[in-house]
Amino acid sequence: MDTIKIEKLGHLGDGIAAGPVYAARTLPGEVVSGVRDGNRIAAPKIVTPSADRVTAGCPHYAACGGCALMHASDSFMAGFKTSVVVQALAAHGIGAKVTGIATSPPETRRRAVLSGRRTKKGALVGFHARASDTITAVPACRVLMPQIRAALPVLEALVVVGGSRKAELSLAVTHGPAGLDVAVAGGKPLDRELRETLSQIAGQADLARLSWGDELVAQERPPLQDMGGVQVIPPPGAFLQATKAGEAALLDAVGSIVRGADRVIDLFAGCGTFALPLSRGSDIHAVEGLRALSDATLAGWRKAGGLHKLTVETRDLFERPVLPIELKSFDAAVIDPPRAGAEAQMQALADSPIATIASVSCNPVSFARDAAIAVKAGFEIRQLLVVDQFRWSPHVEIVAHLAR
Repeated sequence: MDTIKIEKLGHLGDGIAAGPVYAARTLPGEVVSGVRDGNRIAAPKIVTPSADRVTAGCPHYAACGGCALMHASDSFMAGFKTSVVVQALAAHGIGAKVTGIATSPPETRRRAVLSGRRTKKGALVGFHARASDTITAVPACRVLMPQIRAALPVLEALVVVGGSRKAELSLAVTHGPAGLDVAVAGGKPLDRELRETLSQIAGQADLARLSWGDELVAQERPPLQDMGGVQVIPPPGAFLQATKAGEAALLDAVGSIVRGADRVIDLFAGCGTFALPLSRGSDIHAVEGLRALSDATLAGWRKAGGLHKLTVETRDLFERPVLPIELKSFDAAVIDPPRAGAEAQMQALADSPIATIASVSCNPVSFARDAAIAVKAGFEIRQLLVVDQFRWSPHVEIVAHLAR
């Protein structure tokens, strides 16, 4: 039996003691004991708890791996997430102060990817246990919207008829004004009988849309999403911001950064999260790697009417970043890359005449690396907002105003 004192949290939310030795669901300053296996204490017992330790408010927390830090107070979480961003920037010699944090309320996650597996008695749908293939059912989840929780029996029914005993299904569920949009991957191949059964389940459950693999099975009504007042129909399983509160905080920050710009380029534009609302005040060129997302953005803009000019371009920005000469006609840029960041595209922005960049990121490490490119070229960080859409997880999102 080992006894250790936790010094800090790692990027996955695990406590780290000297050594290093890792212990899940612990907090800095806590003394914990347990059997050490290599560099990890798998089942730590809290000997001296932190003043920031709270009782987890979810009955599934012990078994579910969906949340990693529900045992920490809200004030601790806010400090932890802001410090992660500040430390990532400091590693590149950039001193910056977080100007605010926007935390989404509990039970507001409108988009989630759940796992499903058939069992002898039916099906199990939920999140994986921590570092495990075991699925934990989450009927009382504190993260998911009530509408998604209420649909868990429907998702189980889909797994029963469409899953094999050997394979795990992935169920991407998104709530919107039209109801639930469900996209299932990993299920049995569609045949006539399975299609009819799935369609019946979707109809009885009043799903807005059900997709199976690459095929549309049923659509009761268009699964519209509201992008700042513009209606969009995303393709099945499309990425959307996890909560409406988080999306609103991101959009408000981005809008304030580029306000007054006549022409704005939106890089990694998705299905118009920023491009469509921003087109109320500026001409927008939205660049996205997936054609289906670009098409959805353009269709939403055409239907809305009364907006500034919006053009779309389908382009792999990792293989072909928009070059400085192409950026000459824009006054500002919005960039919201995947977790890997966009080193080459940020370098092109830094080498261009653009003086205003709204940099959005879901990874402090790649964000800091890319921001350092801009700072080296003469930009400074004037605003730095942390957006916490993934409560009780180590996940952090950022919006920064980079000004030349």
